[in-house]
Amino acid sequence: MTNFAAARTAMVDCQIRPSDVTLYPIIAAMLEVPREKFVPVDLRDVAYVGEHVTIAENRVLLDPRVFAKMLDAVNPGPDALVLDIAPGCGYSSAVLARLAAAVVAVEEDPDFARVAAAALSETGADTVMVENGPHVAGAAAQGPFDLVFINGGVEQVPQAIIDQVKPGGQIIAIFVDGPYGQCRVGTCGNASVAWRNVFDATAPVLLGFAKEQEFAF
Repeated sequence: MTNFAAARTAMVDCQIRPSDVTLYPIIAAMLEVPREKFVPVDLRDVAYVGEHVTIAENRVLLDPRVFAKMLDAVNPGPDALVLDIAPGCGYSSAVLARLAAAVVAVEEDPDFARVAAAALSETGADTVMVENGPHVAGAAAQGPFDLVFINGGVEQVPQAIIDQVKPGGQIIAIFVDGPYGQCRVGTCGNASVAWRNVFDATAPVLLGFAKEQEFAF
């Protein structure tokens, strides 16, 4: 039987800390949240592996190192309102809830949304609201947000989501170009987003986040 508490400590000591993630609130949150409760039951034994865990077609639970580095790049503060897009079974929302004031989790798979709501309730993450709806729509009625966290690859971020970020707020996503990818942080102005690269990473592109095909005549 897997010792999940030991696996969680090993994840932080062997994957997170060596990746230059040093912010104590992130370390503490990832030590506290039982990652195995936020994956399908048949995947619990691989919840702490050092790679993405595939939970469905084009859907993954992000590699712990990638996830932690994304958090480190945006460093959500205790007053932040966060929009968490495509959280799957809710792990990212549970961690974000320990760093920010409140989280709105938008999950379009109804089964994942149900599992996430149950797991978040079980683990005491009572500042997370789970909405079952299209990822590309976000949660405009609950915004504007200080931070939008996208759990997966994108080729572009829909304007509808950018419009839900406060001026001065941030978006973080993994931009994918074929086999390559970079995690980027966008800082929103009144009518634009200034993107900066933070580290190399890749992930499956989420439905609705691919670029529209251009046709040549």
